[in-house]
Amino acid sequence: MNEHLRTALELASCQIPVLPLRAGKVPFGNCRRCADNACGGRPNMKNAGPCACPGPCHAWAAATTDPDVINSDVWQRAWVRASAVAYHPGGAWLTVVDLDNTDAVTWARENLPATQTVSTTRGEHWIYLGQMQSANAVRPGVDIKSTMAYARYLGPGTGRMAELPDVVRALAVKEPPTARLAPPSVTAPAGVGGAECRHRTPAYLERGIAMAEQRITETSSGVHRAVYRTFLAVLSTHGRCGCLTEDHIARLFTAAQAKGETARHCTDAWTNARTTLGL
Repeated sequence: MNEHLRTALELASCQIPVLPLRAGKVPFGNCRRCADNACGGRPNMKNAGPCACPGPCHAWAAATTDPDVINSDVWQRAWVRASAVAYHPGGAWLTVVDLDNTDAVTWARENLPATQTVSTTRGEHWIYLGQMQSANAVRPGVDIKSTMAYARYLGPGTGRMAELPDVVRALAVKEPPTARLAPPSVTAPAGVGGAECRHRTPAYLERGIAMAEQRITETSSGVHRAVYRTFLAVLSTHGRCGCLTEDHIARLFTAAQAKGETARHCTDAWTNARTTLGL
């Protein structure tokens, strides 16, 4: 049996959702049937439709504990090509504090409660029992991986796992709660010239917002640029018909802030995108 497959089945038996990673420590790309969200959305993705794809092509949302799926022919082919095993921490009610260098490790030892640790190539993973929102770059060299994220499995580690402390939860809080909502100044304009919304079903808009959240969530680098380009794409499609609501905008802002953006950066990106499109 393939070594990665064996590890995946062992983790799944402990109710830890797993997925294969290809070279470069990244998930497998979408298959043809799921490209451009043709499948209706990733499984387990909030506000997106179900996907019946049998392949591990939906990043963290493909993670599963089902041995029949993990052993399926499609997944078997993926395990042969895989370079590592990953898991969805939030799905196992875990949070991983990813410390990317020695300075970050030193900071954690001085400021965080001791817990189970796993050595990585450049630093350590500190694993806590509990779930929270994921966030990148909460401090120099520190990322938090829990819900809607994946982490490489690097072994059982050492030490006893502690409960997720408030000091870790606080790292993901970038702004006061009221600042996380889209302010009135960035609300999308009503339809130009009283034009009717050209989207014939609410599902069209819902799918567009879900796809935008997905693009932001899956961004691994260049977050500022990715957020701006995603906002630009949403506004170019939905910005002139008046169908966007503050709730839709708040969802996009929340996805961006989960990747480490501040409320101010979100507001600036939204405003710049509107200016570019002449809205």
